[in-house]
Amino acid sequence: MNKLVEWKERLKKGHMLSIIVVLLIVVAILGMILYKKQREYRQASENSYNMAFFELVDYVQNVETYLAKSLISTTPEHGAETLTNLWREANLAQSYLSMLPVESQELENTEKFLNQVSDYSYSLSRKNIYNESLTEEDLANLEELHSYSTELENTLNQLSEDLNSGRFEWGELTKKGTVAFAQQVDNISKESFSNLEENFHEYSGLIYDGAYSEHMTSTEKKGLTGEDIDENTAKGLVEEFVGKDKIKEISSLGLSENATIPSYTFSITGNNDENINISISQKGGHVIYMNTNREVNAEILSQEEATQKGKEFLENRGFSNMQETYYITQEGITTINYAYKQGDVIAYPDLIKVKVALDNGEILGIETTGYLNNHTERDINNIQITSEQAKENLNPKLELTSERMAIIPTEWQTEILCYEFKGKVNDKEFLVYINAENGREEDILIITDTGNGILTM
Repeated sequence: MNKLVEWKERLKKGHMLSIIVVLLIVVAILGMILYKKQREYRQASENSYNMAFFELVDYVQNVETYLAKSLISTTPEHGAETLTNLWREANLAQSYLSMLPVESQELENTEKFLNQVSDYSYSLSRKNIYNESLTEEDLANLEELHSYSTELENTLNQLSEDLNSGRFEWGELTKKGTVAFAQQVDNISKESFSNLEENFHEYSGLIYDGAYSEHMTSTEKKGLTGEDIDENTAKGLVEEFVGKDKIKEISSLGLSENATIPSYTFSITGNNDENINISISQKGGHVIYMNTNREVNAEILSQEEATQKGKEFLENRGFSNMQETYYITQEGITTINYAYKQGDVIAYPDLIKVKVALDNGEILGIETTGYLNNHTERDINNIQITSEQAKENLNPKLELTSERMAIIPTEWQTEILCYEFKGKVNDKEFLVYINAENGREEDILIITDTGNGILTM
């Protein structure tokens, strides 16, 4: 009898032990789930903050660019466009700044700076809209704002490097406070803007929506000539373009009828097992793009040699009178923009991009969309003002280094014949485009040497 009781007691203890074990397992599983959820939440928050920060960096860079352009704009028409863009970019920068996990008082001056850029650019754009030119005081104020935008941009770029290298994380800021971030970013003193305060006013909102609110569209492809071809003909053109001796295997990916330019696409395996993709237009059998995927581990050719390789390649493929413009080099490959040259006039809309390998000069890619959309012979005789008359509309601070005639595209899919003046202001290089028909300032571009290439903004 005693043995039976003892056995029951052991059974109860064993049952309780099982329950305890099960409970511990359940708690452990719940803990793991909660930990995983918390980690996912932290990662999502970190990604969100990273997105907001890098958007902020981009918009501050745009603020600096538009402030620089506003300093040499001489016509109310183009000034209004530049200042309106500046107003927009400063507002967007403020929006993304507010998304960061930083107390507003820690970034008070940074917020104030962006707000003042926004308000002031808006007030000046209103002057331009009513055909009033900016005064010397206005330009001095813009120049001071530009100097602080450069300072802010440099600081944010340093923070980008710190973020990318893992020197700090947003989660640390939310735990430890915002002092470190504030010390790095909020380095613009309140006194810096005291001389500008009288120029800022309260506005009910933006009522200017730009000189052209409806963009022109056109389905005409001026450079897309010839009759429709079938897939077999397209395949033959691919073999001719790439070189039949360089192809190990070729397969068709079919016809893309809904593309901007209907085209046949082919995938090629080269002799060294490299992958090549190429697209041929259904109309006329023009090469739209070609791209070769292979690593380039050495940079032997100079930029001048690569440029010449690209030009010779275009000439041999039927693209004559192409002039190199700007380029960028990445991972041993230089991508060069070539524009068509009609006589002494460069036509920027007729653009072809060529990728050249710097190890052996092989052409790794080509993209001809701009050329196929726009190429045609233009009437370039409608020049109503002389070069000297056009120069009268330039900012006197612009130190000219070169000039030529150019056809530039507009965002409304039109073209303008201009005088292109290249020059410097305060060590920044600019391109200024003056309408050859009426003398109006049409556009201003900043030439930027990135270290990897020469680009325009």
